[in-house]
Amino acid sequence: MLRRIFTKIVPGIGLVAAFFICPTVVPGADHLRKAAPNFTLTDSKGTSVRLSDYQGRVVLLDFWATWCHGCKIEIPWYMEFQNKYKDKGLSVIGVAMDEDGWKSVRPFLKEKSMNYAVVVGNEALAKLYAVDALPVTLLIDRDGKIADAHAGMVDKDAFESEIRVLLQDSVKNASN
Repeated sequence: MLRRIFTKIVPGIGLVAAFFICPTVVPGADHLRKAAPNFTLTDSKGTSVRLSDYQGRVVLLDFWATWCHGCKIEIPWYMEFQNKYKDKGLSVIGVAMDEDGWKSVRPFLKEKSMNYAVVVGNEALAKLYAVDALPVTLLIDRDGKIADAHAGMVDKDAFESEIRVLLQDSVKNASN
């Protein structure tokens, strides 16, 4: 059902979605941020992944699917970010929205050798995060609040700058 919804929505609003950007990361604007809804889902190894377990880290939360062209372009960028910034406090979590779940996702993970946690989402989680097109990527600050959200493909360099701002802002706030 989700793929049916996404494929009907994306072609009609693809360009609009690609340019829709929620407020960007603004240092010191934490009081304007809303808490990211917590979830517990299972990864490909059967381990529970809880968003709340990532408190204290900056989280890149990516809603994607194996059939989504833009998603396939972004995934290597997110793998790069995971490698580059994990020691500075970044964690990437991929939420696959494939209708057939692990049947499509497991072979994709194996082929791409993804280096971050991947879970399979569901309609309830998509609704909780207002995901109605793919890709959707959120940045969640160390306090578990949504600092930024992008519908459509992100601009890699601009997004990386936002990640760096969040990581640096978090370090500055911790030292004050």
